[in-house]
Amino acid sequence: MSDAARPAIDVEGAAAPPRRNGELVFQEPWEGRAFGMAVTLGDARLFPWEAFRRRLIAAIAEGGPSYYENWLAALQTLLVERGVLSAADIETRLRQFATGERDIVHPGAS
Repeated sequence: MSDAARPAIDVEGAAAPPRRNGELVFQEPWEGRAFGMAVTLGDARLFPWEAFRRRLIAAIAEGGPSYYENWLAALQTLLVERGVLSAADIETRLRQFATGERDIVHPGAS
């Protein structure tokens, strides 16, 4: 998808990501990866960007612990709703990362 066709990431308002001097700010590596996953999956048209944005705003309104935890919750919710992953798939991956069974994700990894 060309940059012109890519949905704009909010720069103001409830869904705006943290920025410093106009640049996105990530406190932990996983935050950047979660951000990139959502943008890439949106670019691949797995979901409409506005659908993700609405879920992000809802997650923020519920008062999650941090912006990117809300971002990830919105992404997970949308992927389950669209049938891309099941809640069980997500729980399995979370457990694998928590226990060290899965560490670094490489293209083509299952």
